[in-house]
Amino acid sequence: MTRADTHVAVLMGGWSAEREVSLSSGKGCSAALRQAGFQVTDIDAGHDVAEVLAKLRPDVAFNALHGPWGEDGCIQGVLEVLELRYTHSGVLASALAIDKQRTKHLLANTGMPVAEGRVVSREEAASAHAMDVPYVIKPLDQGSSIGVFIVREGDNRPPAELSDPKWNLGDEMLVEAFVAGREFTCAVIDDRAWDVIEIRPRTAFYDYEAKYADGGSEHLLPAPIDEGLKVRIQELSLAAHQGLGCRGVSRSDFIFDEARDEPVFLEINTQPGMTPTSLVPEIAAHGGLAFPELVAWMVEDASCRR
Repeated sequence: MTRADTHVAVLMGGWSAEREVSLSSGKGCSAALRQAGFQVTDIDAGHDVAEVLAKLRPDVAFNALHGPWGEDGCIQGVLEVLELRYTHSGVLASALAIDKQRTKHLLANTGMPVAEGRVVSREEAASAHAMDVPYVIKPLDQGSSIGVFIVREGDNRPPAELSDPKWNLGDEMLVEAFVAGREFTCAVIDDRAWDVIEIRPRTAFYDYEAKYADGGSEHLLPAPIDEGLKVRIQELSLAAHQGLGCRGVSRSDFIFDEARDEPVFLEINTQPGMTPTSLVPEIAAHGGLAFPELVAWMVEDASCRR
């Protein structure tokens, strides 16, 4: 089937806290797929997404959803029931990877260096320090650094936001020992670890603003590190991708812990952002794969039962 004959439905938006990021990713991917020669339909995924797809019957569903429902195995299960080819990781890998603590537990058993951490209820996290300061506290299954706080020396109480009645980011929190150091990320595309970026946020840490605001962070590509550290980050990124059974594209994030003299794994993204400021398109372009060809490869790699 030629690209001109291939009908791609781009799933974006959804109803998670990352809706706006997903819309930006989806619109960028949709435009690039049209540029690459595909027939494209944009779908702002709602609770009727299964019905919409069943009527449309595209050849491929390009999953540009982020966060719960789109990144956690739920939409992947719907697509498999509908017997539609789709991009990115399958049901099991998606469900595992979105749970930060289960991901760390599984990968630590393979030798992955991870930060000490544990899961607590939001009520417990809000009532008193759940770990000696400094520590990081984050929702168990959100992305884009939404709801992430660094509790530093001198902070007498946990973040007040955790007690906000409008909190809608889940009631399980991951508390981790704070690791200070340089931040790195590496993409895996087609079962190969690509180059490494060093991220230098212009905010207190690599938060939502640093990720998506114009000039929110500086991306150094290739990262100014020695070959040994670069290869180590690439090896760990590929190990995370393969260890969880990921498919297509993923991106793993690390902090270099000088005390341990090694990169510490933070998390893996099975639906990495595809916005104008996103890291995976930047890494791919640096390696000679332009954005339209990257998303075209993802469509051509799509399958059911991933």
